[in-house]
Amino acid sequence: MPMPMPVPRRPTPPHLPSQAPKRLLAFALAWLLSAIIAYPADAQVRWVMATEYPASNISGVGLTTFARLVSDRTNGFVQTANALDNELKISSGEMIRAAQDGRISGGDAFAGPLEAIDPIFGLASLPFVVQSIESAKAVNSRARPLYEKALAARGLKLLYMTIWPSTGIWTARPLAGPDDLRTMSVRSYDYNSAEVMRAAGAMAEYLPFNEAIAKVKNRELDGILTSGDGGAGRKLWDYLRYFTSINYAIPISLAFVRTDVFESLPSDQQQAVMAAAAETERSQFELLANRTAENYARMRENGVAIAEPAAPSLLAVLKEGAAAPISAWKQKVPAEAIAILDGTGQR
Repeated sequence: MPMPMPVPRRPTPPHLPSQAPKRLLAFALAWLLSAIIAYPADAQVRWVMATEYPASNISGVGLTTFARLVSDRTNGFVQTANALDNELKISSGEMIRAAQDGRISGGDAFAGPLEAIDPIFGLASLPFVVQSIESAKAVNSRARPLYEKALAARGLKLLYMTIWPSTGIWTARPLAGPDDLRTMSVRSYDYNSAEVMRAAGAMAEYLPFNEAIAKVKNRELDGILTSGDGGAGRKLWDYLRYFTSINYAIPISLAFVRTDVFESLPSDQQQAVMAAAAETERSQFELLANRTAENYARMRENGVAIAEPAAPSLLAVLKEGAAAPISAWKQKVPAEAIAILDGTGQR
């Protein structure tokens, strides 16, 4: 007669000693839950965002605002680590490549130098095209789908735009007219502005901001083409005591993130990120309303002599030099971009 098979015994679950109070178990569970909530590091996404401008500059303000809003909107799920003031040695013109290479998640890039990658990015920096904040908003609103398309083709997603205050020239000597400009060596912020300055008789060179400041300190440059915002953020008054408001352009910077890191987020977090981006863009537009007046006040407090408006003879020679870059740009962009430009009165 076969022996019956033994019935496997279930393992005895561990149990607390009878003397352990139930409240100790409740306390342990509560502590564990609080630890999970307080330290969600494993659940967070951390984006490294860069800009070549300091925290006080409008681009730096934008990234700081976005960092706060995206953390709030995502309940801390998405955090950004901002590398400001060219901390990572990545200029605006190099930022797209740096993101594609995985060195950064994204950042805020001054758009003008990105024209070397796609000519549409040069629209907002074309010389003497946009002459008011309202016009800048309208032009960039129409151009936004083109910016988005150009970034998407490179694996990047547009987050928000920042419109900068109008561009002028910081110089070591007064700039009363074209003859003064012809004696100067000036930093431009893209290739088009370098061409305009050369046509007007200046020696001009496109340089990232940090390189330009180094050359000013070494007296290799007499001037820098930038806004009052860009100069005030870097305290250019330590070296350049004159600012001439030529209203060259009302340029933009573009904040973007890699598409792959964005799309790796759950859909609700994607929506939260874009809500934070939209709120940042609104905040940047509101900031712009008083930005020029605030910059001019700081500049005057630090001994900068501001020439506003610039001498008509100086503006005339600069605008004459603008014709060729505008014409060349129109040869490189699609018809829809030309339509946007023509809508500003430039034909």
